[in-house]
Amino acid sequence: MRLLIRGARVVDPAGGLDAPLDILTDNGKIARLGADLAADGAQVLDAAGLVAAPGLVDLHVHLRQPGFEDKETVATGCAAAAKGGVTTLVAMPNTRPAADCPDIVRLVRDKAAPTGVNVLPAGAVTVGQKGERLTDFAALKAAGVPALTDDGVPIQNLALLRRAMQEAKRLDLPLLDHCEDRDMVQNYAVNEGDVSRQLGLPGRPAIAEELQIMRDVMLAEDTGAHVHICHISTAKGVDIVRQAKARGVPVTCETCPQYFTLTQEEVLRQGTMARVNPPLRTQADVDGIRAGLLDGTIDAIVTDHAPHTAQEKARPLPDAPSGMVGLETSLALALTGLYHTGLLPLARVLALMSASPAALLGLPKGTLEVGRDADLVLFDPEEEWTIDKEQFVSKGRNTPFHGRTVRGRVKYTISQGKIIYMEG
Repeated sequence: MRLLIRGARVVDPAGGLDAPLDILTDNGKIARLGADLAADGAQVLDAAGLVAAPGLVDLHVHLRQPGFEDKETVATGCAAAAKGGVTTLVAMPNTRPAADCPDIVRLVRDKAAPTGVNVLPAGAVTVGQKGERLTDFAALKAAGVPALTDDGVPIQNLALLRRAMQEAKRLDLPLLDHCEDRDMVQNYAVNEGDVSRQLGLPGRPAIAEELQIMRDVMLAEDTGAHVHICHISTAKGVDIVRQAKARGVPVTCETCPQYFTLTQEEVLRQGTMARVNPPLRTQADVDGIRAGLLDGTIDAIVTDHAPHTAQEKARPLPDAPSGMVGLETSLALALTGLYHTGLLPLARVLALMSASPAALLGLPKGTLEVGRDADLVLFDPEEEWTIDKEQFVSKGRNTPFHGRTVRGRVKYTISQGKIIYMEG
């Protein structure tokens, strides 16, 4: 199959490209880029007024299957990814059973194959994510995992974590690291501060995240393992990573749109829809996250897409599960909050959502280089629209952004030369 994308503004941060060009794909690959390309027999897509960029790469997604199909399935999660311009995603292992063995990894990949979205299941660090015994890292790598993580169950046993880092270093596998001290945060619902006191609830203190980042940075420095800090949310946490990078420690980090867009006060307005781990923080932390995006300390923007049922989110705030969906809104929120405010140029926003996360895991994605997979997102950077959770294709409706007007809308998503999403 050949596809000719005509008249787009082509932005490829990895290649330093930003120019009006045509793109020809052939047999799932980028075949040519140039002006006024001719391609007899190709399907022609008129992209005038649109930006054509590498398909987004999301390093942190909860697809919920197997075990939690009432929240999401691989098929519905991948449909949400395609609608949001995401062509490659890393699926977290906190399923039932957990992705702690090759069989579960293969199950998720097999279910994803028909969707056109490239799903890479991460492998669990410990068996059942119980923090007691390491999984077979070599077998998981052979099954195709790009990284290892116990995700929302941080490993508290330091001897075990150090052995995990040593083995991950030997096999050249990054560790994706949820940094919160479990004893300090318990199952508390909100950030420790003015809002928790106003609600009369115990809070999750920022230092619980910061201490664990410092701990794991030191272990990365000791072992040489690549440690990737998930969903960083505090200004001090960003500064710890900044200083570690300056020393040459192999540490990277990601954040999510909610952490550069919302503050803890959102919990007062939206209750459980704004409950997420780590929690929404203060305006000073939002400013710190933005500073980390600006100076390059933060390497990637991800979603931490975490669907829950309406019944679960209807529980009282202390009892409801944490998490919000994000696959269908992440690009729009990033464009609105970072590009249209003048904080970051367009190429930088796109790099944080494609080239940089791909490079972190050594994936051959995130670029429009000739010969690479024809994974693209085409979007109108100027179109204003209002987020409507009832229009989501994800099973999850748990978003604090319902009713928010944003600027920038995905029109087409293309994976290996095939259109897997088209607006309307």
